[in-house]
Order: sequence, then structure tokens, then C-alpha cells
Amino acid sequence: MVNRRHFVVASAAAGLSAAPALAAEGGAPVRTEPLNAGYWGTQFYGDEEREQLLNVLETRRPFRWYGTGRQAPDKVATFEKEFAARMGAKYALAVTSGTAALQCAMAALEVGPGDEVVLPAWTWHSCYAAIVLAGALPVFAEIDESFDIDPEDLERKITPRTKAVMAVHLQGMPANMDRVLEVARRRKVKVLEDCAQSVGGSYKGKPLGSMGDIGIYSLQLNKSITAGEGGAVVTSDPLLLERAARFHDVGGFRAPHEQWVGKPQLSPFVGTNFRMNEFSGGVLLAQLRKLDKIVGGVRANAARVYAGIADLPGLTTRLRNDVEGDIGTAVFAGFASQRQRDRFMELMRAENVPARPPSGSVILPVQPYIESKTTVHPAWPSFTSPRGKAIRYGAEACPKTLDILSRFAGVAMDPKFTRRDTDDVIAAFRKVHGAALKA
Repeated sequence: MVNRRHFVVASAAAGLSAAPALAAEGGAPVRTEPLNAGYWGTQFYGDEEREQLLNVLETRRPFRWYGTGRQAPDKVATFEKEFAARMGAKYALAVTSGTAALQCAMAALEVGPGDEVVLPAWTWHSCYAAIVLAGALPVFAEIDESFDIDPEDLERKITPRTKAVMAVHLQGMPANMDRVLEVARRRKVKVLEDCAQSVGGSYKGKPLGSMGDIGIYSLQLNKSITAGEGGAVVTSDPLLLERAARFHDVGGFRAPHEQWVGKPQLSPFVGTNFRMNEFSGGVLLAQLRKLDKIVGGVRANAARVYAGIADLPGLTTRLRNDVEGDIGTAVFAGFASQRQRDRFMELMRAENVPARPPSGSVILPVQPYIESKTTVHPAWPSFTSPRGKAIRYGAEACPKTLDILSRFAGVAMDPKFTRRDTDDVIAAFRKVHGAALKA
């Protein structure tokens, strides 16, 4: 017969070492209120941004090229100089959005009808749209578990018609630039780095955007620094800068840019108007000077979480092409099935530490308007050629991408998370991960 006293003591001791009850099953949650990441740049708005805006108001010079008084407006011009230096490029062009930057890059690279551009199947609509609006044909490559373009599939998708490839650095993670550049140089195609979701990131010590032929950035609300909207193009090739600048300013090449790169090499051609105004330029100048602090805060918090969960049995994390260069936008866990991933998200949500699938992009080939090749006009050149008619989009174009994105979920990071916040992320991961693997 078991001694009752010994049974109670043994049971109590066992309880002390047992895993805490999951919140989804009636246990106490890790947090009492949900943890949420905010918009990074706006959290750092302060006197510096206010001073820049007031200066534009007081001088009444909101247009970047000229205004009242003898002194020329200088907010956008100064931002361009400082942005180029920060991103490791000779030149920068400020524009109205990341989408505008992509279109300027297409014009700079002379992408047009008959050309193909390879891009990842998972990225933002603007990447696809810029190619189509140039009259060229988008060709999708799969992603790998970094969520960036798979260099092996990239090479498979290059044809004699390929003019350029897009290395899109998604959700803070640098693409595998060693392999992308090796493939592109060997196959003699241009490289466009899309750094929209990774402003301030790097790859093996080099700023993202500085390694390809041309780079673009978004400065919209969701990005590292922001003026609500905004974008930039960088390059170290004066001819590419001139073509981009002319395209963004109805074919013209203004004196400040001419003085920067030297004598113009081109005649005017058809362009559009993507000029940045001085209000945006001033805010972005102030934000740029805070970029390292913002990115440093996110990186430090992500690194702390990664370290705190590294010993979890069976843990698979997102493939990191460069641990030091990764911004750490979110800490992602991968699972063997979507069922396990969904159970992980359910359990984390109950702990008030929400985990979500990879976001900020869409699986482009399965979008109905892309699958049906709907454009601005039935005779748009992208899909009227035999090659354009023959290519097929839809799920058949990206089975690996669909699989990967169905099995990963992560917790978004924030530059102003406290130590308690990152402790809670670690605690929630450690509490639910094993249970999710059993689903």
C-alpha cells in the first residue's frame, strides 16, 4: 500500500518540474495582453523630423528643384547624398515610392518588349507590375527556406531573352548574393536588388543594394524608415543614374544630378513624374540619420530570441543567408506540415504572443489577375508574343514556394521591444513548440 503522505509529496514535486499548462488548454498565458510590433520609423519621429518640416513651411520651398528666395531647396538633394553613402553606392535618386523606384530601375536597365525578367514567386505586386509596365515578360522562380529567391531555380529560369533578375531581400533577410551574382554574371544578365523590405540590411558586410547593377528601396509606412510614402534608387553606374533620373522627371536631367555624375550621355526620352517633394525629403533625411539605431534595435531583439530558443528539440528556423546581415524582422519556425504550423499559431495566440505566416508579400503566380495575364490593355506587349502566350502561371509555377510558405510562422520583432517582451517571446516558443510538433 502506498503511503498517502509520500504520494502527495511526490506528486507535488512532479508538478514543479512539469511543463506549464498551455493557455489554449486552460493554463495561464505567458502575457496578459497581446504582444504587437509597431511601425518602426514612426516610433522614432521627434524634434528632428519636426524641424525639417517646419523649415520647409517657413521657407515656402516644397518643390525640390526651385522655390522662393535665392537659396535652392536642399532636403531631397541632401537625402540623396547621405542615402547613397549609407548604402555603399555612388549615386542615389529619391522618388515617390518603392513602386516608382522599380519602374525607374526597369527604365535604367532598358528592359522592354521581348525581354524577360526573373523574379521570386513570393514578393510584392509592384515587382511584377514594373516588369509588365515595361512591356517585358515576368518569369517566376521558386523561393527557398530563406523566403528569398532560390539561386538554383533562378538559373533554371534564365533564357537567352532574360535581361535582368530581381534579387528581392524579403522580410529583412538578404538573398544569397554570392550565388545570385555568380549565376547572373556567368549568364550575362543584370541584377536588380529590391531592398524594399530590408532597408539597412547587409550581406557579408556590404549594404543591400550595393552589390547588383542597381538597387531600389521603399520608404513606405511598413519599412525601416518612412515618410508615409517614398522610395529610392541607387547605383554606381552614372549612365544608369541618368536614365533613371530622366525617367523620373519627364525625360529631363537637372543640373544637380548632372553636376553629380558629369556630362550627360543621353538625349531626352519619354518619362513620367516620380519626383520627391521637400516635405518627404526632410522627414526621410531625419529618419535616415536614425536608421542604424532602428535596425540595431530590431537585430538585437531578434538575436536574443534566436539565442533563447536555439536548444529547442526539433526546432527548424528560417534559413539565414547571413546571420549578421539579417535585420531580424521576425523570428520564424518551420514545421513538417501546415497542420503543425497552424497548431503552433493557435497555441502562440492563446499565450498572447501571436505568430503569423510570412507576410508583406503575396504568392504572385496564383493571383487571379496574374494567372489570367490581365493587363491595362488587351494588346499590351508582354503577353502577345508566342513566348508570352505560352508561359503558364498559377500553382504549377511555384509548388515549392506554396509548400514552404504553408509550413512557416513567426513572431514579428520591434526595435522598442523591452527585455520583458523578448523574454515573453522566448517563453511562449519554449512553452508551445513541442506541443505543436505533436499535431
